[in-house]
Amino acid sequence: MRPVADGYQLTLRLGAPAPMRSALPLLAVDGEPIGVAKQSPDQRTLTLVTTDPGVLKAKDVQLVWSGDVGNDGKKAQARGKAAAGPNDAYWLKPRLGALLKDDPAKPGKFKVETSEYNLGDEAVFLPGLGQKSEVVGKVYTPVGATGKRPFVLFLHGRHSYCYGGDETEPAKPWPCSNGAKPVPSYRGYDGAAQALASNGYQVVSISSNAVNAYDGDAYDAGAQARAELILDHLKLWKKWSTTGGAPFGTKYVGKVDLQNIGLMGHSRGGEGVARAAVVNSDRGGEFGIRAVLPLAPVDFARSTVPGVAMSVILPTCDGDVSDLQGQKFYDDTRYSVAGDAATRSTVTVLGANHNFFNTEWTPGQSEAPSGDDWGGDEKASPCGAKYAGRLKAKEQQAVGTAYLSGFFRLHLGHEKQFLPLFDGSDARAASAGRAVVRVVSQAPLATRRDVNRFDQALPKGALTGKASAATCSGVRLQQTRAATPPCVSTDGSGDSPHWDAAWFAARTPTMVATRLSWRDKTGVLRLTLPAVQRDVRKFAALSFRAAPDPAGTPKTDLSVRVVDGKGRAVSVPVSKVSDALTRLPGLKENGLPKNLLRTVRIPLSSLKGIDLKDVRAVELRTDKVAKGTVYLSDLAFSSAGVGVSAPAVKLPKVSASDVKVKEGDKGTQTVDFSVRLNRMSTRPVKVYAETSGDLGATVGDVVRTVVFKPGQVKQKISLPVKSNTRDSYDLKFNLVLSVPQDALLDKSFGHGEVIDDDPTPTLTAGNLTAAEQSGDARFPLKLSAPSDRYVTVHGVLKDGTAVLKQDYVSEYDEWDPGTRTIDGGIEPGQTVGQATVKLVDDKVKEPAETFSAVISEADGGEIKLPVTLTATITDND
Repeated sequence: MRPVADGYQLTLRLGAPAPMRSALPLLAVDGEPIGVAKQSPDQRTLTLVTTDPGVLKAKDVQLVWSGDVGNDGKKAQARGKAAAGPNDAYWLKPRLGALLKDDPAKPGKFKVETSEYNLGDEAVFLPGLGQKSEVVGKVYTPVGATGKRPFVLFLHGRHSYCYGGDETEPAKPWPCSNGAKPVPSYRGYDGAAQALASNGYQVVSISSNAVNAYDGDAYDAGAQARAELILDHLKLWKKWSTTGGAPFGTKYVGKVDLQNIGLMGHSRGGEGVARAAVVNSDRGGEFGIRAVLPLAPVDFARSTVPGVAMSVILPTCDGDVSDLQGQKFYDDTRYSVAGDAATRSTVTVLGANHNFFNTEWTPGQSEAPSGDDWGGDEKASPCGAKYAGRLKAKEQQAVGTAYLSGFFRLHLGHEKQFLPLFDGSDARAASAGRAVVRVVSQAPLATRRDVNRFDQALPKGALTGKASAATCSGVRLQQTRAATPPCVSTDGSGDSPHWDAAWFAARTPTMVATRLSWRDKTGVLRLTLPAVQRDVRKFAALSFRAAPDPAGTPKTDLSVRVVDGKGRAVSVPVSKVSDALTRLPGLKENGLPKNLLRTVRIPLSSLKGIDLKDVRAVELRTDKVAKGTVYLSDLAFSSAGVGVSAPAVKLPKVSASDVKVKEGDKGTQTVDFSVRLNRMSTRPVKVYAETSGDLGATVGDVVRTVVFKPGQVKQKISLPVKSNTRDSYDLKFNLVLSVPQDALLDKSFGHGEVIDDDPTPTLTAGNLTAAEQSGDARFPLKLSAPSDRYVTVHGVLKDGTAVLKQDYVSEYDEWDPGTRTIDGGIEPGQTVGQATVKLVDDKVKEPAETFSAVISEADGGEIKLPVTLTATITDND
């Protein structure tokens, strides 16, 4: 730890390079994560700056990762070593859906031409990053395709950006220097790109190494920068497809349809493509972004992606984004906008890790060094490399190709034969091989009738028998202010993606579900349908999401009973149509199994003997198992559909202001953020707001739900600022907006700064006299008034009649022999301190000797520099 201008810089040096992950690197002090650390280019050093003086007394500092937090940092080491879970055998031979007749990965009729463009390593300035980025892309073109082709853009995630070269620390992380080469992550999606291009789609995969190099300093971990980079590439393609230009000339003029765009983002690229879709809508929908696929994504800030078809791929053996936080894109967007006509889904892939979707992140295939992000090769663990259910790299890449190609062909090309891959029926593509995939789908509004979302208290009288039900949200032991009780009790090790907290919106409520518990077989949860909803003949299925309680038995069951107006009923056991109530594989020791709500889907064609034009009630009965607990969500009648997808340009946009205020000297003042809509709305608009960052003891914290009534466009959020007369650091923090309802996030981070306006106290330093047997000798330091800052001095030791090593040494001599460095300090709140040297106690009778300390640097105190201090050593022989 060392004091710096903005507070205290905490540095952790590792014996071996840490991985460059998409999860956030955090430094934990005495077991408590205190902030996001910046990784050095060689990944051996991690630093962060905090204004919390508590770090001065730290006994232990460790690197932990967002998503792994809460398991004492042991989860990563435990991966692959846990024994088999109780349901592992089932998931090796589970229920399988039907094979599609047409395979989305099958090469089409067009030959594919590939090329690359490179406009330079610093070709465009990214305002979300404050740095320049490369503009580099690999292009996949269907040869001979006529007319404007649908356009698909791929964006990789956070990975090492340079490799090779010497080990000299570069002056700046990007562009690569000292003989290093850029990691070609953008070349890693050839399978999916070739499949799409051969079927007539124009594909480009772009590089974002500059963002990876600098996003450790970005306020939002680089989401806005990645979105801006995507839109910059789309602007280039707009030029190339209209007027032409270097390096393609007129080759693509009239050949690209930029009103029919799909975006895939892997890892942090997933949050990047989600943000790009929203920013595009914020700016009027210049580009027709109609399909977004976040692949193993992060979701640090809880954004929604309304209006656009979306599918989120979640690999259960993700060792990087191990909390599968991308699940929240689906949960948060489902009902975020009234009348949203798009469809969305999640695709959970068992046995898949984070890296292997990209060949350039896969050992044996990559140009640069790479690895298995999960780690461990045990046969017993569901994610160990030798486990029977773990997908090999090429198997996983085949799954990625099938679902990426199928998703974009469905939503951009309206190739409806691929709809069963995404409608929750768990149909399979032959090219995906033995992969076990489970899909949750929200059908488009036009083909869906919601019966009960299970996010509010049940209707009075809905529950009978020995059963109980209550809404829940969040994870116990996480810091959350959700209005409802937590759904699960966990160590926070990333096993509950619906309910684990996001990093930048840690206290914004997570998805609300209903927790149903029963003590015998008499429990009935009965939901009656109003007269206008009883005719369900136009729908194909009754479905809901469900999961077993992780603290209960590994497998449970319910019956679903549908009743018509004449009292006739058909009862279907959940276990007959779904394995949603069978816990996923693994044990808690390594963050498994994942507690994910999955699909229970009952085809209405199977409900023989009842009148589908007069359905009066849907019942969930506890008649199959004597005791149990399950989670429920999203009960609806629906039919699969492609929906209507387009930029949500008609929604109002919500933004937070920036605020800068002086601290003041007396009492408590307020700092006022404005949260604004760009225009009035006819419907209420809701957004969550919370402070994030280092508030110190000066700025008050806030978590608030902001509601705009129809006609309102401005709300004020006031934070208390405690004034004082002590010199301290300027405080920078954020007000984060998240999970908007009936609106888009525009400027979702409001930047706050409290400027310290107190004078810097005067610092004086004195000479010292000490006997040689004293051991430590201290030059006295004194402040004219207490400060909230750690006051430091730095200088060098110079010989006089006393000689270094013979008569005295630096306090750092033990690990830096012969150094002449001297440092000293005064702790916050104190007025006295010291700068220490060590005296050598010899056995020689000699007169008093002197040496000096030349102080050349000081921080936190006013002192005229340089200043020379004299040390006198008295003899004791």
